[in-house]
Amino acid sequence: MVTSQTISEAKRVLIAEADALKTLSEKLDSNFTTAIEKIKSIRGRVIVSGMGKSGHVGRKIAATLASTGTPAYFVHPGEASHGDLGMITADDLVLALSNSGETHELTDLIAYTRRFEIPLIAVTSGTDSELSRHADIALLLPKLPEACPLELAPMTSTTLMLGLGDAIAAALMAARGFTADQFNHYHPGGKLGRKLLKVSDLMHGADNLPLCAPDTGMKNVLVLMSEKGFGCVGVVQNQKLSGIITDGDLRRHMSDHLLNEHAGNIMTAAPRTTRPDALAAEALAQMKNITTLFVVDPQGAPVGILHIHDLLRAGVA
Repeated sequence: MVTSQTISEAKRVLIAEADALKTLSEKLDSNFTTAIEKIKSIRGRVIVSGMGKSGHVGRKIAATLASTGTPAYFVHPGEASHGDLGMITADDLVLALSNSGETHELTDLIAYTRRFEIPLIAVTSGTDSELSRHADIALLLPKLPEACPLELAPMTSTTLMLGLGDAIAAALMAARGFTADQFNHYHPGGKLGRKLLKVSDLMHGADNLPLCAPDTGMKNVLVLMSEKGFGCVGVVQNQKLSGIITDGDLRRHMSDHLLNEHAGNIMTAAPRTTRPDALAAEALAQMKNITTLFVVDPQGAPVGILHIHDLLRAGVA
C-alpha cells in the first residue's frame, strides 16, 4: 500500500540527488574545460569504462556522446583484461568511471593507457585514489552520502556520474557547433527522426505548384485549384509569392461577379510561408487554422508546397 511515508521517501531521494547535481555544477573547474579540450582534440574515439553501476552509467554516456557528434563506445573493464584492450588505439581517449577510484577491475586498463600514452580522464570522488593519481585529468565528484536509505546502494554517486556525462556531451556539442541537422544524421528512425524531418523532405516540388499571375481570371484560377488538388492557388508577382487564394477566400467573395474577377482582387496578401530548410515541426506550428503552406526561397520565390496531410503521413502531426 502506498502511504504518505512512501511518497516522502521518494521525494527525499529526488531532492537529495537534485541537490547533489547542484553541488556538482558549482564545483566544475578548469579541469572540466581541459577535459573538453582534450576530448575535442583526439583523432580517435572516447572509450568509456566502468564496473557495476558505474558501467551501466558508462554505457549511457558512451551512447550519448556517439549520438551527439563524439565517436564513443563502451569497453567493459573485465573484458578489457581478456583481449578487449586491443580495441583501444593510441588515437583514442579513455574516460574511466569509479566512485571510489579503487575499482580493481580498472587496474589493467589504467596500466594500458599509461604504457601506450593514451589520455586518461577519471570521473571519481576519490581525490587520492589510484584512478585519480594516474589520470591525466581527474573530474572529481563531490563526496556526498548515497540517497539509498541504507547509504549503501549507488544512487547519488551514479546520478552525479550521469549528470556529468551529459554535461560533457553538451559542452562538446557547443564547442563543435553541433547542429540539429547533424543530430538528425544519427537519429533517422523513430520519433526523433520524424521530429527532425525538414520541409524539403516532405514538400511537393515546383512541378506541382498551383501558381498564377495577379491578372489571371477567376475561371482559370478555379480550374487550376481543382487540377492541383491543394485547395489553394498562389499568386506570383515579380517572381515572388504575393498572395494566396484558398477555399475560404472563394467563400468570402462569393457573388454573381466572382468569375469576372481577377486573382489579384480575391487573394489574401502576404500569406504565411515556410522555408525548405525549416523543420517540419516548425511548419506544423505555423499551420494554425490553415492546411497548406507555400515554401519560398530567401528571395520569396515559391519553390514548393506543403499540406497538413504530408505531415500526417510522415508522423510529424
